[in-house]
Amino acid sequence: MRTYLESVDTEWFNQRLIGVLVVVLAAFTVITVRLLYLQVFEGKELRRLSEINSIRLQDIDAPRGMIYDRNGTTLVDNRPSFDAYIILKDAKPLDRTLERLAVLLNEPSEDLETTLRSSKKRGGYTPVLLREDIGRDTMAAIEVHKYELPGVIVHVSPRRHYIHGAHASHLLGYMGEISQEELQCTPYEDCKGGDYVGKFGIEKAYESYLRGMRGGRQVEVNATGQVVRVLDTVMAEPGKNIYLTIDEKLQKRTESLMQGRAGAAVAMEPDTGRILAMVSSPSFDPNLFVIGMTRDQWSELISNPFRPLENKVTQAEYPPASTYKIVTAIAGLEEKVIDAETTFHCPGFYRYGNRVYRCWKRGGHGDVSLVKALTESCDVYFYQVGEALGVDTLARYAKAFGLGVPTGISLDREAEGLIPTKEWKLKRFRAPWQGGETLSIAIGQGFNLVTPLQMASLAATVGNGGRRYKPYMIEKIQSADGLIALHNSPIEVEGIAMHTETLSLVRQALWKVVNDPKGTAWQSHINGLPFSGKTGTAQVVSMPKRSDSSSEDKEALPKDHAWFVAYAPSENPKIAISVIIEHGEHGSSAAAPVASEMIKAYLGEDYLVSASSTQTHSISISEAAGHDD
Repeated sequence: MRTYLESVDTEWFNQRLIGVLVVVLAAFTVITVRLLYLQVFEGKELRRLSEINSIRLQDIDAPRGMIYDRNGTTLVDNRPSFDAYIILKDAKPLDRTLERLAVLLNEPSEDLETTLRSSKKRGGYTPVLLREDIGRDTMAAIEVHKYELPGVIVHVSPRRHYIHGAHASHLLGYMGEISQEELQCTPYEDCKGGDYVGKFGIEKAYESYLRGMRGGRQVEVNATGQVVRVLDTVMAEPGKNIYLTIDEKLQKRTESLMQGRAGAAVAMEPDTGRILAMVSSPSFDPNLFVIGMTRDQWSELISNPFRPLENKVTQAEYPPASTYKIVTAIAGLEEKVIDAETTFHCPGFYRYGNRVYRCWKRGGHGDVSLVKALTESCDVYFYQVGEALGVDTLARYAKAFGLGVPTGISLDREAEGLIPTKEWKLKRFRAPWQGGETLSIAIGQGFNLVTPLQMASLAATVGNGGRRYKPYMIEKIQSADGLIALHNSPIEVEGIAMHTETLSLVRQALWKVVNDPKGTAWQSHINGLPFSGKTGTAQVVSMPKRSDSSSEDKEALPKDHAWFVAYAPSENPKIAISVIIEHGEHGSSAAAPVASEMIKAYLGEDYLVSASSTQTHSISISEAAGHDD
């Protein structure tokens, strides 16, 4: 009995053991097959996924090139910006991570969730930007709590910094996030979404030099996305540095003179075309475009009637007014319509057909020669010169001086201005040119439009003896290691040949405009530093025809624009200037004083010499005559 039971137990045990062995063998077979499948057939893909989890590539942003003035004074540099990113695959649980991060950023977690939902980058391992420029203190707090914030990283990137705020803002420009259209353009082929690029001014015109080349590093991360070690690094290549032709002292002084006024002022070297100062007023702070502005700030900028975002030096167009008489005078002399002795009588008006064209001086100037006509800005004299020349001849000389055509300065959207001809009017209005329109053109009114930069170029050309140079504001561009990438030199532009007698006569008259008590800019002359110039008053609207119009009605009308162009010193000038004050009313009282102060700021005491040793013209210091031009 016992033997039988023992045999039964042994058989049962053996059967059980065989069953277990079969199960174990089957399990090992499945595992072996699975391992074989994973290693042989899926090994490459699994290895790729594993490396993605542990090894990642991080960008290293390139520092943007610096911008300096001609003397090496820093105008634009870069500062560190601490930006908070999140990697969704690592940020688990996401809700809890966002709540903890929101406390450190001192804002509702709902705002962070809204940022995530609106983000265009929602890839699992692609960092999503949550907040820019969080500051050093917040960055330090995140680093302290980084193990409680899986998937949250702080990236340090260089951010543009305009050291003096609104200083030279229209020249320097500003930056903004790259658009989809720009991403598809060749100049931006090495950029990616979210990058900041130049949008205006030098920042845009020289973007390819300033941008530099992005670097990167290969890092190993742990399960929460924190960097364990750096495996390899390719350093970023900094952008190139730009040295401007701008004189910082003159630029600041000009800005202070234009403070509270709308208009533009520009100064250049007559013998080179170098821009010494460029001011458009009112201005704006380009830092707002980097750090971000409120809806109210943006609305204030774009709704301002004085157009702070427009560079009025190159983009605004105005009638040149009496400053254009320089062109009319030169054209008349060169075409032999007038000479130094030609005299017209000015009774205060000129009758042409059935219309009466008035002079600014109602009582008239009497008998007027060319020098007196320019000195006192007699309209009647230039009406008759313009009538004799015709509009097409005037246009030919104006364009030879660079009016009505872009100067070629390397700034975006430079305006051309407008110098009308008979053909232009026929195409534009399908109407023939009227003789009376030529009279308005001859004194810089009518269809004439110019930019302040064009008028500065005109003053420089007359001042230097008839040579016209292309304006430029970049002295050189240099890499971080000192290699010169670009060095500008003066470029003379083809203009028009003038007789020495013509230039001498016009220059004599422009000297008297400032230094003769009867000159329209006498009030702005500088003792010991004779300079030359021409005033102008550009009509915005016609004055009321009725003599009984109330003073209130007259006050409601926009005031005329005030012009002044100049070069200094009168002999061998070192600076040429163009100033326009919108609604300044009279060039003599609004624009000329600005130019006078600019000249003193630039030339300084070195050029202030005794009047007796420098004045080559004899004048009678009599009672100064008032003037409305």
